[in-house]
Amino acid sequence: MKPALETTNPEDNHELNQESKGCFECCIKCLGGVPYASLVATILCFSGVALFCGCGHVALTKVERIVLMYFSNNPSDHVLLTDVIQIMQYVIYGVASFFFLYGIILLAEGFYTSSAVKEIHGEFKTTLCGRCISGMFVFLTYLLGIAWLGVFGFSAVPVFIYYNMWSACQTISSPPMNLTTAIEEICVDVRQFGIIPWNASPGRACGSDLTIICNTSEFDLSYHLFIVACAGAGATVIALIHFLMILSANWAYLKDACKMQIYQDLKTKEEQELHDIHASRSKERLNSYT
Repeated sequence: MKPALETTNPEDNHELNQESKGCFECCIKCLGGVPYASLVATILCFSGVALFCGCGHVALTKVERIVLMYFSNNPSDHVLLTDVIQIMQYVIYGVASFFFLYGIILLAEGFYTSSAVKEIHGEFKTTLCGRCISGMFVFLTYLLGIAWLGVFGFSAVPVFIYYNMWSACQTISSPPMNLTTAIEEICVDVRQFGIIPWNASPGRACGSDLTIICNTSEFDLSYHLFIVACAGAGATVIALIHFLMILSANWAYLKDACKMQIYQDLKTKEEQELHDIHASRSKERLNSYT
């Protein structure tokens, strides 16, 4: 006995094709509503803030250890430095938490404005409150961008200090031919940078002592961490500028969408009035004939 062949109904195949096509179109529609510019800016913002906060926190701990071990013998000389480092670490916690929430809010605002612009005649309608919120985000992002420019400049200061120390160590380890200063007279004084007071002892490191500091793991790790933190601050500035351009464009789109909505409402109202007038006239003519 041969097994019976299964037969398929053409109508069932047509329904399956329609369902698969509908799912594909739904996926395309969903992907078309994703604000990719806001998504890229959010990822860049999260990455920059994470690098700045994480690397900056660890680097500050290493700086405190280097100062206590090599530049300040009296505990009273580095009390202020310890307090400032602790305050900056707490500020880093707050900055990380704030920008995590702010990035999510801006991404959600990007989803809202994209849907509102692309579906003006659908369920989404732009409101005065929504436009005010978009304008507020533009202003707030502008202020945060200016603030992070200052943070970026401030984060370059420790990189500059560490680079001077590293350059001095390179000069000691590989002195140039035209060097006229003795090796032991090549020094780095951290008191001139305001890290510790002028009466701190010893306050500076020279010659072989400076070479020992540069060869420690704390110095090498903190130097690279400060570079990464500075790069993270720069990435955050770029992300905020990106956000500012996106928010400004979305706000302009919402403003145009509002005008379009007003125009469509007036047009619909006029068409309805014309229809009512024609209907009343036709009714009057019918009554006159009868």
